[in-house]
Amino acid sequence: MKEPAQVFTEYIAKNGLKVTPQRLRIVEVFLREDGHLTTEELYERVKKVDNTVGQATVYRTMKLLCDSGIAKEVHFGDGVARYEKKYGSEHHDHLICEACGKNLEVIDEQIELLQEQLAARHGFVLTSHRMYLYGVCDDCRGKK
Repeated sequence: MKEPAQVFTEYIAKNGLKVTPQRLRIVEVFLREDGHLTTEELYERVKKVDNTVGQATVYRTMKLLCDSGIAKEVHFGDGVARYEKKYGSEHHDHLICEACGKNLEVIDEQIELLQEQLAARHGFVLTSHRMYLYGVCDDCRGKK
């Protein structure tokens, strides 16, 4: 499997775009972060290592990262787009606290199997899916 940065640079070149130091810095910072970042959060992190990168460049680069399959945009119901790593990552679903916004990535093979069986019963072959489960975490319910 190729490294994500290599996949990105090949995608950029294939589409006649320039591989700039600013784009590479954004990719480097994004790939080293965990979790789900907004473009604003990513911009703040990138600025700390390279203050020549503009906010618009971060927005455009995130679109390219999604188009290249390195990242994917996720929405947790609060109107804010966030980004997570996609390339080389195992599929996962999300548990989201409606009170504090806490987000947990969960992997459950039984749920995945049930989704495939459901699709097959209706004559579908799944190519992708997203599942977000909303509720209230233990902390917000005062259980801890």
